[in-house]
Amino acid sequence: MAGKNLVIVESPAKAKTIEKYLGRNYKVVASKGHIRDLPKSQMGIDFENNYEPKYISIRGKGETIKELKKQAKKVDHIYLAADPDREGEAIAWHVSHILKLDPTEKNRVVFNEITKDTVKNAFKKPRSIDMKLVDAQQARRVLDRIVGYSISPLLWQKVKKGLSAGRVQSVALKLVIDRENEIKAFVPEEYWSLDAEFKKSRSKFNASFYGVKGKKLPLGDNDAVQAILKQIDKTTDFTIEDVKKRERKRFAAAPFTTSSLQQEANRKLNFRTRKTMMQAQQLYEGINLGGKEGTVGLITYMRTDSTRISTGAKHEAAQFIHDNYGEEYAALKVHQTKNPEGAQDAHEAIRPTSVMRTPKSLKDVLTNDQYKIYNLIWSRFVASQMTPAIFDTVAVKIAQGDVLFKANGSQMKFPGFTKLYVSSRDTEDSAKDNVLPELAVGDAVKLVKTDPAQHFTQPPARYSEANLVKALEENGVGRPSTYSPTIETIQRRYYVKLNAKRFEPTELGEIVNGLIVEFFPDIVNIDFTADLEHRLDEVETGQEDWVKVIDNFFKPFEKEVEKASEQIEKVQIKDEPAGFDCDICGAPMVVKMGRYGKFFACSRFPDCRNTKAIVKEIGVTCPKCGKGQVIERKSKKNRLFYGCDRYPDCDFVTWDKPVGRNCPKCEHYLVEKKIKGGKQVICPNGDYEETVQK
Repeated sequence: MAGKNLVIVESPAKAKTIEKYLGRNYKVVASKGHIRDLPKSQMGIDFENNYEPKYISIRGKGETIKELKKQAKKVDHIYLAADPDREGEAIAWHVSHILKLDPTEKNRVVFNEITKDTVKNAFKKPRSIDMKLVDAQQARRVLDRIVGYSISPLLWQKVKKGLSAGRVQSVALKLVIDRENEIKAFVPEEYWSLDAEFKKSRSKFNASFYGVKGKKLPLGDNDAVQAILKQIDKTTDFTIEDVKKRERKRFAAAPFTTSSLQQEANRKLNFRTRKTMMQAQQLYEGINLGGKEGTVGLITYMRTDSTRISTGAKHEAAQFIHDNYGEEYAALKVHQTKNPEGAQDAHEAIRPTSVMRTPKSLKDVLTNDQYKIYNLIWSRFVASQMTPAIFDTVAVKIAQGDVLFKANGSQMKFPGFTKLYVSSRDTEDSAKDNVLPELAVGDAVKLVKTDPAQHFTQPPARYSEANLVKALEENGVGRPSTYSPTIETIQRRYYVKLNAKRFEPTELGEIVNGLIVEFFPDIVNIDFTADLEHRLDEVETGQEDWVKVIDNFFKPFEKEVEKASEQIEKVQIKDEPAGFDCDICGAPMVVKMGRYGKFFACSRFPDCRNTKAIVKEIGVTCPKCGKGQVIERKSKKNRLFYGCDRYPDCDFVTWDKPVGRNCPKCEHYLVEKKIKGGKQVICPNGDYEETVQK
């Protein structure tokens, strides 16, 4: 292979795709992510020498490094083609160090999409490794190591082993706990609404009470409602006092950023952030389409905070829309949306590499999950280049004496982008649309009925995964690549748990948060953390020196660690009584907190090591053995299933929840399945079904 070229990328899947594009003069191999990192067994930072990181080869990467060195000896040119971000730049730098390459050599190749033309063009203009990007990544890594390896040992000593604290995860945990405290402190307030149904000729429409004498009047209680009703003469018509008509445009949402993709996939597809990013990574690295195309990257790079789109992609989308939907749907000038504050705009928004590859045309070559994510990305991008939806809206004032009602209606005049895609937010808005009959000032309308209703203000909702990502982004905490691992970490440490798809803090999470808030207030201060993120961004642009950023943080933090070490008292997490005795030694059983949640254990531990999982009975006798109870269980992938509590004596298991009745036709046990809009009881043999909830 002498005289040929070696290309080093991150993933094997990416390597196969790129090697096909470059041809036989190039060999493409994968580093499989990072090959060097800070040691796990120690801090790994030289505080006396400008916070110099003490990198070592990652355990298990020996064979990979050996192979890279072997391949490097056979070639004249080596190209480093890791991902086009800080992390990818750092990986390229580490590989360069391992292979003893000249750091000024122009051997770094970057591309935002893995398509033949883009990849080939990138290799025509390689550059040297950008040390500003490397320094920004190093600064983040060193900061996170200092925080984690300083606070975590304190938590082990004072609370329990296995805990951790991190710069971004601590803020995420505090957001969840602050929201929980808001909910606990919330005091509901009573208020009333007064809706009414009116009639003009044969057409009926709804309106809501607004106020008296033209001024808005809130209805605080039933007495206020009754006072208004007394002012209404049911024998006299109301009069249309004012009609305002206008045309309203609804513009399409911008193409996806990492954050907005994670949020929309969570709301629309019920995908966790980790799953969303995994599917997007596969689409970016390449899918084998068969035939002449072979393996090709289907979307642009999926870690981005920009909504910018390249001129070529806009033109292709405009042509596609014109050909498939008509010229009235192709926007001559696309509505511009601002990038989020603090966005770096290093890459385009997430979009298909070619809109000509429609989701329908790829359905047979994609997995179900890949298809769902691709369809979401493709549809959102194409819709973003379409004309707005146009609505005719009307606002009507309906009066009798001093009493004033208002009605708002809208009717779609032109569907625009909604012909293709409606975001989850647009879906919520469209529910408010209401069609009114033709009304004019002076028209008399008859009051058909009134409908007073009592309400109470509601506390803020707990964070869903989508809302937590949004909160982190809006507060400038973390970056696109950190949202998913941050949320995963606070769940894995059992600081929070998901309850009805909403995050709820655990007792352990509240203890850890309390200690960090008291002794390390800057770590959980949103403004402080956002400012630190901003300074890391400035390292990337060369406006800040990374050593100075670390130094400004570390000096006051070091004093906080010393103070905390002296003042934090040992926290005792009391065990709850389980309410029954150990079946081995007879001592009381207690509920203990483990890494994966609560479990039953003998109170005489470690003398008696008896433990039991906490199981939930569903009130159904096992349909197989007739002796045991059916209980909820969790698979290794945390998926819920049902089994007999007499296992292994009885091996009954099912993914669907048994309901305790048998099929009237075949006598097989019936199970409950979730369907859109409710639940359904069915026979697994297909002989019977009944809808139980709508």
